[in-house]
Amino acid sequence: MRLVVISGHSGSGKTSALNVLEDIGFTCIDNLPASLLRKLITELRTQPLADEKKLAVGIDARNLVGDLATIPDILREIKVSGVDVSVIFMYARRTDLVRRFSETRRKHPLSSDSVSLIRAIELEESLLAPIASITDRKVDTTGLSLHQLRDLIKNIIAPDKLEHMSILFESFGFKRGLPEASDFIFDVRCLPNPYWKIELRNQSGLDGSVIEFLESQTEVAAMLADVIRFLTRWIPKFQADNRSYLTICIGCTGGQHRSVYIANRLYQHFLQLHPYVQIEHKELTPEESIIT
Repeated sequence: MRLVVISGHSGSGKTSALNVLEDIGFTCIDNLPASLLRKLITELRTQPLADEKKLAVGIDARNLVGDLATIPDILREIKVSGVDVSVIFMYARRTDLVRRFSETRRKHPLSSDSVSLIRAIELEESLLAPIASITDRKVDTTGLSLHQLRDLIKNIIAPDKLEHMSILFESFGFKRGLPEASDFIFDVRCLPNPYWKIELRNQSGLDGSVIEFLESQTEVAAMLADVIRFLTRWIPKFQADNRSYLTICIGCTGGQHRSVYIANRLYQHFLQLHPYVQIEHKELTPEESIIT
């Protein structure tokens, strides 16, 4: 039996994620009280073909007070009983969460006449701390379109062969802060910056002129070779440790040029070696992120 727990911030896309899993054959239950999870698993295991069942549950801050604190122990017991358990925690930048609630006119489940939206988001982060601490994969949905989110969830949860580790390369800008979910962070701010070329300033690391500039710099080639050599040595170690996900973040100042180029080259290189490799450019719009 397989159990996928979807949790995270309200407004981060949890319902959309459950809809994706339902489309690919999971039985999905949203807002399940944590205290009922053991009973649900016990009941399902008495049914025919129990080992083939795929269950996804949404557990979030709408749970009864105190329930979330018990989640780590509950999931540990379920895993020990032989169920394949994965925990996916979805989040987004606070500014995006505020914008989403404002645009949809939905009410945050913890907000009220006396609790502002910002305060509700802060309270939710505190309540979700127990489940955030045991997550297998954190998914940053900041700036993602619904189509991108659906593809990401499918690649995380249901690749063709589950024994393979999923590798994500993510470019970002240090001026917006460090990514919350990362196994490795490579800082490429020491490389020559196309931003200082006026004609390249408004382009990205996916554009031909920027690529040509960066590939003319010996430091860029040396940095790329060193990172490839490092990851080539250590990725198999993570696979041997039965890791399901590996997130590798590449950062420059604004997340537009150098980090995008390096992340894209790493993606292209390791895509030839591993079956499940993904790429995200956090500071580019969905239209800009199209790989050419």
